Amino acid sequence: MVNKLLGKKLGMTRYFLEGGKSVPVTVLQVGPCVVIQKKTREKEGYDAVQVGFEPTNLGRVNRPARGHFKASGGRSFAWLREIKVDNLDAFELGQEIKSDVLSVGDRVHVKGLSKGRGFSGVMKRWGFSGGKKTHGSRTHRIPGSIGCSATPGRVLKGKKLPGRLGGQNVTVKNLQVVDVRPEMDVVLVRGPVPGSRNNIIEIAKA
Repeated sequence: MVNKLLGKKLGMTRYFLEGGKSVPVTVLQVGPCVVIQKKTREKEGYDAVQVGFEPTNLGRVNRPARGHFKASGGRSFAWLREIKVDNLDAFELGQEIKSDVLSVGDRVHVKGLSKGRGFSGVMKRWGFSGGKKTHGSRTHRIPGSIGCSATPGRVLKGKKLPGRLGGQNVTVKNLQVVDVRPEMDVVLVRGPVPGSRNNIIEIAKA
């Protein structure tokens, strides 16, 4: 039905496969996502559904948002996303889309906001090896010379220097689904997922 859903990163643990092998997995809460709005090719120029995730108190949203949520049953949500679909007739306003759209063995792309590291030096940001540790060296973690002599007489664009690290949208592709538990809306994917615990993620079929 859909190829993308909203969810939340719950944390990491280990999972034992049938042969007894232990693999690292990330536990994701996927859905339930509620259809808020249907966007048609005639009106908006494309076919898509707007879904909401993580219910909130309807009394704490403004009046325009309250009217927007009214058409789908009067429940408000903290997060809204659009999902392009091929058949709009398969969806109804207020319909819940749950984690059972995924199955064991599926390959998924997971997008999330990476952890913010603040202003970081070149060793942490780019993996520089650093300077000498002994013999009177006073240049342990600095980037070193960045100039280009008289020609061209400036620092070239793209030079690896200290700066802001993390806090960006990152997509990890082709993660394998190792377990799906629809009764808990929980999906286990093999490997790491961007962000810290309770971060909102987008999970899409590969």
